[in-house]
Amino acid sequence: MNSEIPTAPHVPAAPSAPWGGGPQPVFALPCAMVLRPWREADAPARMAAYEDPDVRHWNRPEPMTREEAVARIARWNRLWAEQEGAVWAVSRSPDSPALGLIGLADVDLADSSAEFLYWLLPEGRGRGVMPQGVAAVSEWAFREAGLHRLRICHSVANPASCAVALKAGFPLEGTMRGALLHADGRHDQHLHARLATDA
Repeated sequence: MNSEIPTAPHVPAAPSAPWGGGPQPVFALPCAMVLRPWREADAPARMAAYEDPDVRHWNRPEPMTREEAVARIARWNRLWAEQEGAVWAVSRSPDSPALGLIGLADVDLADSSAEFLYWLLPEGRGRGVMPQGVAAVSEWAFREAGLHRLRICHSVANPASCAVALKAGFPLEGTMRGALLHADGRHDQHLHARLATDA
């Protein structure tokens, strides 16, 4: 890791129930796409994620039947209700089918941190969705959820994800060697992070 990265000042830990059990918000992005809660009707998008070679390679989703996809979506909604995760569907409008996913996993309230996960089907690409979505979720996580540190990890062989992180204001902190096993072997990973105290 880069020892020259400045140390952030101490800030209090996140509250015990950071998003208060309220409804999951909908975010309108400048690219005219929206982030909204997942629903049962979005199961085909989760199934399609495995069929797309780019999503399958970098995100390693398992194949799912419709019933399994519906169960996964229900699990994401439970994570929100239990303040253990926050997962949004990417779509063209609040009523349109899902085209991708963006959210926070590995939520650690004691450490006040979480990690981004995201993928996008081909129909949603080329609009700048992911940098804008990461920025919108980050703003919510810092202001509403009370988190302090958010991170993005991706293979060094995935420049598109690196570009998303940098455009969303997540500087590169270092490289984690052999950190993730993909279908073609172990990959080094870039670690990007953003703090609530960053500009």
